[in-house]
Amino acid sequence: MIHRHTNELINETSPYLLQHAHNPIHWKAWNDNTLAEAKEKNRLIIISVGYAACHWCHVMEHESFEDIEVAQIMNDNYINIKVDREERPDIDQVYMNAVQLLTGSGGWPLNIVALPDGRPVWGGTYFKKKQWINTLTQIADLYHSNPEKLHEYAEQLETGIKSLDVVNLNTDDVKFEKPIIDYAINSWSQNFDYEKGGTNRAPKFMMPNNLHFLLREAYQNDHVELQKYVNITLTKIAFGGIFDHVGGGFSRYSVDDKWHVPHFEKMLYDNAQLVSLYSDAYLATKNPLYKQVVFDTLDFVERELTNTDGTFYSSLDADSINKKGDLEEGAFYVWTKEELKELLNEDFQLFSDYYSINDYGFWEHNNFVLIRRDSEEIITKKHRITSKDLKEKIKRWKYLLLEEREKRNRPRLDDKILTSWNALMIKGYMDAFRVFNEDCFLKAALKNAQFIIFKQSKDDGGLYHNYKNGKSTINGYLEDYASTIEAFISIYENTLDETWLQHARNLTNYTLDHFFNEESKMFYFTSNQDPTLVSRTIEYRDNVIPASNSMMAKNLFKLSHFYGNSAYETISITMLHNMLPELKKYPSAFSNWMDLMLNFTNNYYEVAIIGAHAKEKVSTLNKVYLPNKLIAGSNIENNLPLLKNRYSKDKTLIYVCVNKACQFPVSEVGKAIDLMK
Repeated sequence: MIHRHTNELINETSPYLLQHAHNPIHWKAWNDNTLAEAKEKNRLIIISVGYAACHWCHVMEHESFEDIEVAQIMNDNYINIKVDREERPDIDQVYMNAVQLLTGSGGWPLNIVALPDGRPVWGGTYFKKKQWINTLTQIADLYHSNPEKLHEYAEQLETGIKSLDVVNLNTDDVKFEKPIIDYAINSWSQNFDYEKGGTNRAPKFMMPNNLHFLLREAYQNDHVELQKYVNITLTKIAFGGIFDHVGGGFSRYSVDDKWHVPHFEKMLYDNAQLVSLYSDAYLATKNPLYKQVVFDTLDFVERELTNTDGTFYSSLDADSINKKGDLEEGAFYVWTKEELKELLNEDFQLFSDYYSINDYGFWEHNNFVLIRRDSEEIITKKHRITSKDLKEKIKRWKYLLLEEREKRNRPRLDDKILTSWNALMIKGYMDAFRVFNEDCFLKAALKNAQFIIFKQSKDDGGLYHNYKNGKSTINGYLEDYASTIEAFISIYENTLDETWLQHARNLTNYTLDHFFNEESKMFYFTSNQDPTLVSRTIEYRDNVIPASNSMMAKNLFKLSHFYGNSAYETISITMLHNMLPELKKYPSAFSNWMDLMLNFTNNYYEVAIIGAHAKEKVSTLNKVYLPNKLIAGSNIENNLPLLKNRYSKDKTLIYVCVNKACQFPVSEVGKAIDLMK
């Protein structure tokens, strides 16, 4: 007999765990008690990892975890642990590494069978019910008849997992040369899709960090071919169905090669980074499409992912309840021709040309996912309408469709707050503020930054990782520190409020005390205060979010300039140098590292602005795309190394320096820009 009340997830705060709280499986959360019980009963563990917005996680839940037959096998033979990968990225990383070693690929849901001590013996991603039952039965039988076999597997796998986390100190001479980057881009570009943007494959992920690096390389070094590629990619993504043309914001990836039909989940981290990317792309190109994307996305974030206290929620689910009362992927976002005709009346023809209510935009079951094919210039010519009139119509269409869409059942919201993702969103708002100078963007960033300082900071100066229902419970990971430090540096560079720079330095010193590996000069993902897992991972490959180590290396680089701290600089250089052997082999997994390398291969400018009008001059300077600079400034006397003894009561001076060697100060921003160009 299966008792529902033995599912312990009802006591959790994670929306993902709560989604599984009524399964007939005796789910438990990952904690000391659960792990102790597995050892005490000498039972195998199932570790099932997912997240609230994950479509295939829902499918497997419906097919298997809600099924009595499956529950019987899992409850009789295993201790069953559900993990929210966003709450516990440390657990996710260890077992994801195991599955990649076992199967050659990974993803979610992530399902692992482990020995009572947590060492994995088998794993994979999504399984159909029959396959899941067969495998679990076979493993349980093997554990009873020949447990030594599983212990053997566990030892081999443990060795493999630990070897993935070894970063060797590179003892060659340090040489950061431009040809290394050129070679990397050249080999990487074999996979570029020059027609539709992104890489030559489906599904297509946006990988904002990759594009951000390529944008910088293209414009900083006048790489015209690369400029074309980056702009095609950014335009096609903005035209695609992966961008929500009605409500703003981006989904995670598209299942096809034209950015048309996404898995409809919307993640905070994607939207945060894409705001930063499109802001810089606008600065480099002045393309109005990019500006529109930034404003629409921030409207979405404010409307749907922001709490009244200024914190940012984690995600919106891909699935929502359709008209028949069933959970269906994309139901909230798609349109039928009939619905659109009724809403738009005489505008339908123009609308369907603009948003492809035709074969190009058709998806399935009479549904269309809005996607643009043509520029506004082509549409205005074809329909003999002025650009002004078209813009007015688009505005009206969005209003009408958004109002209509609000009547539908909304996708489920994951309302937990993650420090790392919130910090990425602060950076997004700060980048948008830097480029567009809208005060509301700065206010949103500062409100969230205050939240991190007052609610997510621990008594010992560290950070918490999560916040839900007024409580912060999980110790921070390197990703929380790396992204928060970067966000705080960004606030300082745009407001010249030195408090934020001091916070950034204090958090950096905390990571050096609790995360640093003296041997390799890299940072562990977990603090030395955290309980040990199978392996203590070092995250160094850039992915959909840059690696926490590449972010830290960049932070140390910048802080070494602000504070004249040569120890920070040495660590940053060593970290980057450690990456060189791999960077040449897998350039797309090292884009943030290459972005840092551009600071060494080209001139990197320290811009010191001091005097009564320092802030105004920062705003003017920010109107130009100069990714190879940092800004230090003050409107009064200041002791920061870049500003010391430079204050003059009567004028505001700009010093442009490279490696502490400064040009003669100028008072006009235009002249300072000339010195950097």
